Parts: sequence; C-alpha cells; structure tokens
Amino acid sequence: MTIPSPDNLYPLPDYARTVLLRPLVKNPQIEIGEYTYYDDPLHATEFEQRNVLYNFGAEKLVIGRYCALAEGVRFIMSGANHSMAGVSTFPFTIFGGVWGEKTLDIALGAPSRGDTVVGNDVWIGYNALIMPGVRIGNGAIIAAGSVVVSDVPAYGIVGGNPAKLLRTRYSESDVELLERIAWWDWPAEKVTEHVRTIMAGTPADLAEVAG
Repeated sequence: MTIPSPDNLYPLPDYARTVLLRPLVKNPQIEIGEYTYYDDPLHATEFEQRNVLYNFGAEKLVIGRYCALAEGVRFIMSGANHSMAGVSTFPFTIFGGVWGEKTLDIALGAPSRGDTVVGNDVWIGYNALIMPGVRIGNGAIIAAGSVVVSDVPAYGIVGGNPAKLLRTRYSESDVELLERIAWWDWPAEKVTEHVRTIMAGTPADLAEVAG
C-alpha cells in the first residue's frame, strides 16, 4: 500500500500545476500543514511571492492540513494596512528620509489584526481573497471570488463580497463531533485505512471508525 508522501512537491506525476505547499514554502512566517495543496497552471511554485501579499510584519499565515487552494487564492497580510490615526492614510513612512524619521512611530504603532489562520480540511475557491487577521475554521468552504473580511465558523460555507455565511455543512452537534474526531490529526496510515469514510461518510460513520 503506497501512501502519498507529504514531502513530494509534485504529488501528481507529470502534473506540475499542483504542488504541496509544505515542501515548497520557505518563509518562516508561513506555516503549512501536510498535504495542503495549491493548484495553478502557470505559477504554482510562486505561491509565496504571488499569493501571500504585503507580508512585511510579524504576523503569520498559518494553514492546516489537507486544505485545497484553487488558482488565484490570495492572502492579504497586515503589512498592507495603512495608519488611520489622522486625516491622511498615505504611507509617508515607507519613502524614508525626513518623512520616515518624522512618522516612524506612527507606522509602528498601527494596530495589527494578528495572524491569519486557516484550519484543516478547508476548501478555498478560485480567486478568493482572504483579508488580514481572518480565522477560518476546520472544514469550511470559501466560494470562488469571495472576499473574506471576518472569521468563518467550522464547517461553514461563505460566499460574496464581503463574504457572508450561506449555510453550515452540518448541525452544531455534528460539528462538535467532527472537531473532537479531528481526523486530520490521525497518522497517514489511519487516514488511508478510512479514506472512503472520510471522503463520503457521515459524521456518525466517521465516529464509528475513529476509535
């Protein structure tokens, strides 16, 4: 029984548009879980440069395991924020010189929305835009073209601009059950043994094999 390796940059032979992000990403401010992939026919290996934007601050992008990221998914990091402490939002500080000297404390004092965190088993659709500091729960689905400006609950489906909760995939009790099971934390061997149940079963079915 061959289990796909989480360290294989190209998990599909002769299919360079799909890459696993964990072996690709080198920036310590970006943390990616095993088997999370990005699909892009032209720029798959440029994820750090093209899809994680304005990553200038201390904030991190954290993405869990088994997430599916479609082409054009972008994460706007806190470095994109401009100070709104006064009348103008123009970023004088970045131009250095006297402007930088006079305004550095203002730029450094701008509030941060914190890390951007994506849970496990999250599907993010084509050209979705995730704004700074957003937290997306396990099992969530982000519709294509969405602009996500606020947190997404576990197993929620959101869409639109700004993205709004369209529905939840399961009842509250089933979501709690799935969060407890946390199949994404299982060893790859156990995931492989029960992959059909994970992919097509109900929360109750998964609970039966969770052990």
